Amino acid sequence: MAAIVNIVNAFVDGGRGGNPAGVVLDADGLSAQQKQAIARLAGLSETAFVSASKMAGFKLEFFTPSRQIAHCGHATIASFALLSQRGLVSGPESSKETIDGKRRIVLRGEQAFMEQRAPTYVDEADFPPDVTGARILASLGLGPADVLTSPCVVGTGNRFVLVHARSSAVLAALAPDMGEIALVSEAFGAVGYYVFATGDGEFAATARMFGPAYGIEEEAATGMAAGPLACYLYDRLGVREASMQIRQGAFMREPSPSRIAVELRLEEGRIAGLYAGGSARVVSALNVVV
Repeated sequence: MAAIVNIVNAFVDGGRGGNPAGVVLDADGLSAQQKQAIARLAGLSETAFVSASKMAGFKLEFFTPSRQIAHCGHATIASFALLSQRGLVSGPESSKETIDGKRRIVLRGEQAFMEQRAPTYVDEADFPPDVTGARILASLGLGPADVLTSPCVVGTGNRFVLVHARSSAVLAALAPDMGEIALVSEAFGAVGYYVFATGDGEFAATARMFGPAYGIEEEAATGMAAGPLACYLYDRLGVREASMQIRQGAFMREPSPSRIAVELRLEEGRIAGLYAGGSARVVSALNVVV
């Protein structure tokens, strides 16, 4: 069976950079095994498969090269940007069905924003017995002097291990041990690490994401990680802004700077949910045979 994989760069900054995602439209006839094979052959960090839904505007399923995941931010933005450009979605709102429920999508011109849940936090006192903050830092080549706060696991749909680097220089010089990062991530049921530095001009933070447990060494933009980070900045670091811009991809081996906008939904000063989004650009298409 052949499938067209559209390559769409999500979270582009000024039309450049961004994180490439695969998007397969009309995926109703594909089995889970075929979707996994297509994602592996496409070779992108995530590929989204779009099909009909009885409960939402569209059903979206996300596959990394090695496994299926519940949500993917940049592949969601890529999918709805492509659907909009093809005239398959219009108006200010739509929605996606995922393997763990329905999420709203807000469309604003060329930008799309996806709904995420209120945050949950796991601090070091509640880590699994074989995981410590020191082990997490060591897996990045860091010591206590290289960070400003203890690692924390935060989830708004997907979980990520957040590590607050002391500076952008420390962030740029990370030496990640992918085997250790994979083991620690799996211990938390997390997609991976989101390592960040603050104090970067117009951006609330600059981040790097490592997800080797899901076949992702490093990716240029992670909407499902930017949401937890914005919540952490608001709740734990005193960044009392409801709207934040997160930069990612600047320190990759092949830089691809990305811009992720996060808008917190506050109720009496508490985070009740959020939207993360940005712009996307269709780059090319692959014909994949499985």
